[in-house]
Amino acid sequence: MMSKTFAALFAGGALAVAAASAAYADPAQSKALVDAAKARGEVGEQADGYLGFVKPAGDPALKAAVAEINAGRAQLYRQAAARNGVTPEAAGAAAFTQVVQSKLQPGDYYRTPDGVWTRK
Repeated sequence: MMSKTFAALFAGGALAVAAASAAYADPAQSKALVDAAKARGEVGEQADGYLGFVKPAGDPALKAAVAEINAGRAQLYRQAAARNGVTPEAAGAAAFTQVVQSKLQPGDYYRTPDGVWTRK
């Protein structure tokens, strides 16, 4: 049941994050900045369901974009947690395992639960 809930929550991917973070700057611009940083190996997905910096970020706009997307994800994880009777942390980890991990492309970075950045 939890798997179907997460699949439904994240089917819209960027659209869901954009809707959840509408109070912030420009979700489309943030996604574009993060996608470019992912392609350069600067940003990756973490096992907790959030974005993280593979390399220290010097660009304030990139830091803000990651924070914006992570805020949207946090909101989704809180909603999923409330519906499924789990913690937001568990919801984020489940989202990574059930949705994000399967969408990683060759060359993408992801951070394992033990904190090691790995390239797919």
